[in-house]
Amino acid sequence: MPKTLLRFIYHFVKPYKGVAILFVTIALLAGLWGPLNTWLLKYIVDTSALASPRNVSFLIWPAVLLVLNFIVFDNVTWRSIGWLNRKYQPLIKTQILSETFSYVAHAPLSFFQERMSGRLASQLTILADNIERMLDNNVPMFLRAFSLLIFALIGMWSVDACFFLILMVWFILFFYISYITSKKLVPLSDKHAVCESINAGQFVDSLSNINNVRMFANSNFEVTRLSQFLLKTKTAYRKLKYHLASLHSIQGGLIAAMLAGMLFYLIRLYGQNQISIGDFVMVVGLSFEVGHMIWNTMGVFDEFNLAAGKCKQSLDALLLEYEMTDVADAKPIVVKKGRIQFQEASFNYKGEKRVFEGLSLDIKSFEKVGLVGFSGAGKSTFVNLILRFFDLQKGAILIDDQDISKVTRDSLRNQISMIPQDTTLFHRTILENIRYSRIDASDGEIIEAAKLANAHEFITQLPEGYGSYVGERGVKLSGGQRQRIAIARAMLKNTPILILDEATSALDSVTEQQIHDSLRTLMQNRTTIVVAHRLSTLLEMDRILVFEDGKVIEDGSHLKLLEKKGHYATMWHMQAGVSCRIMKEA
Repeated sequence: MPKTLLRFIYHFVKPYKGVAILFVTIALLAGLWGPLNTWLLKYIVDTSALASPRNVSFLIWPAVLLVLNFIVFDNVTWRSIGWLNRKYQPLIKTQILSETFSYVAHAPLSFFQERMSGRLASQLTILADNIERMLDNNVPMFLRAFSLLIFALIGMWSVDACFFLILMVWFILFFYISYITSKKLVPLSDKHAVCESINAGQFVDSLSNINNVRMFANSNFEVTRLSQFLLKTKTAYRKLKYHLASLHSIQGGLIAAMLAGMLFYLIRLYGQNQISIGDFVMVVGLSFEVGHMIWNTMGVFDEFNLAAGKCKQSLDALLLEYEMTDVADAKPIVVKKGRIQFQEASFNYKGEKRVFEGLSLDIKSFEKVGLVGFSGAGKSTFVNLILRFFDLQKGAILIDDQDISKVTRDSLRNQISMIPQDTTLFHRTILENIRYSRIDASDGEIIEAAKLANAHEFITQLPEGYGSYVGERGVKLSGGQRQRIAIARAMLKNTPILILDEATSALDSVTEQQIHDSLRTLMQNRTTIVVAHRLSTLLEMDRILVFEDGKVIEDGSHLKLLEKKGHYATMWHMQAGVSCRIMKEA
């Protein structure tokens, strides 16, 4: 998507070129109202001075034209602009939100790990709202002012070339000073927008962790902590407003100087009998029209700069050039057997030490493989690389002999089911949350998957059953219930590759045993990778890979690894000893 503001706006206005041309034409016509009024007043005044007081018929048609001028060039034009805005701006705004959200949603996982979701949401709405404001009010005002200025200059020239020169020189000076001064509004507005988006992120962060806030009785701490961010926002807002006040003072002085110059020269020419009283009226009228319009337009120009600053901040934050994208000729992956190969794979997170260095291993089709190791050994990274949440720096990962860096990411993830350790749900119904793994699934298929995951019973006991809303991130459900929803998702998705990341860690022993058969059924005839800290869950694995510092230091079945009396055997005996001690204490 375009990264600069004007190109970004053009990208969304381009499909409505014809409407845009009509919009510009009407806005330019709206600027005719003032000049036509002053010309008609000049005609009325000059003609009245020559006509008999008893003969007023000559005033009828100028009066009719004054009314028509108001109806056509003030009322009809602005009502038409308003109608076009109401009809097309919601479409443009919706497309901005939709396409920008789509762009951000396809960002790599690292993008979201480094940013607050509340701040991203705030930047999306700020971008769309401010572009709407610019198109709704700012653009037509600029066009109307431009039209008015052109016709005012023509009217001034028709009276005396000096009036034309005074107005032209004044406008150039006014515009230059205003432009130079108001340019500072963009960075000031940008800084204020940054502060506001940070505030939004901090508010969401506190509110989404309200259970922790209450648990540790830290409501006052959160208020105090947020005050520092609010203070920065207040300072940024105050600087912005002070600059606006200074700018408006300068602009007001310049307009007053223009009016004074025009009146002085008018009085002089009228005293020398070089202009008529009608000319006097027209020049005064045009001067006040231009002064009033320019004053309003400069206010709109300030608003434009404020909006531009906020849009720039949002564009810079949202529309980054992502390092990880699908290659130009990427094709959908086709997975039938689910063989996974790491070939001399090397990877490190940005700015950190290397996690894997030349890792090579082969997971055969339909093989059940367990991953063990202490925290930080590389198990989660191994899984994330298969899902292509991150790309390798060197080497390749193949699935059924297809390099996953050369296929589309969505097709790859559609072939893999994952049950994470920490399951979060959408604030939607249970039916929608389970269906999320396969959007076209029927209600019957969803219920069958829930039964296999041992979730059907607790779901039907809820007030709304499958239509029950689970709350933000699934807070209305227990950890075990959320985990069973995740298992139901995986069962519904039914893919050739299955990844379980501590899938039963949130379940009690009884529930874990109840769904054990379901998991065994789920793992049949598919390649399965199980990440586990609880080693007892790996007894039925074909192989167990023991990770340490990004290397596979042991590889074999549970019994073979125990016979080696190595790292795995040590971990096994440590966990067995802890379990025995807990049972004795109980």
